Amino acid sequence: MHKHDKYNRILKAAIEVISEKGLQKTTISDIVKKADTAQGTFYLYFSSKNALIPAIAENLLQLTLNKIKSSVNEKDNFWHALEIYINETYAITDQYKDVVILCYSGTAFDYSMETWEKIYQPLYDWFENLLADAIQKQEVIYSVPIQWTAKLIINSIENSAERFYIAKDQDITCENSKKELFQFIQRSLATK
Repeated sequence: MHKHDKYNRILKAAIEVISEKGLQKTTISDIVKKADTAQGTFYLYFSSKNALIPAIAENLLQLTLNKIKSSVNEKDNFWHALEIYINETYAITDQYKDVVILCYSGTAFDYSMETWEKIYQPLYDWFENLLADAIQKQEVIYSVPIQWTAKLIINSIENSAERFYIAKDQDITCENSKKELFQFIQRSLATK
């Protein structure tokens, strides 16, 4: 078995067990039993149960980015790509809300903002390229600072999805929440 396969099995098992039992009640024994691997193998990849949190966050973010990239066509304009990104973020937040909560709680207490930013860098890079391309095609205003704007949009989209599914801020429907978010970003960036 390939080393990467063992890592992924442990990570998948950890996500399942922690989602079911919560971080505090989950033991490393629970995780390795679910992963069908030895306890020593766990420690080859992770120094502790809490060390799983950044890996879980990175895994969830990579899943999100892969879904978005597979849905966005190179020929799509910025606005269609943004709509796909919003839809995928809402869907994944709904599907993995317990994991999102876990990542926030674990990362907030045990890891620095630098760790979080490193995990997010591939998503930032993708969105910065999308935004730069949109500026070049004159789909959005040219005077925006790309790096700052990309992070602001990503954070706004995630925050809106999390408020809807995790904070249960549901005074409007999911579709209206996504529509209002899209229109807010469009009013801020559209050339016309």
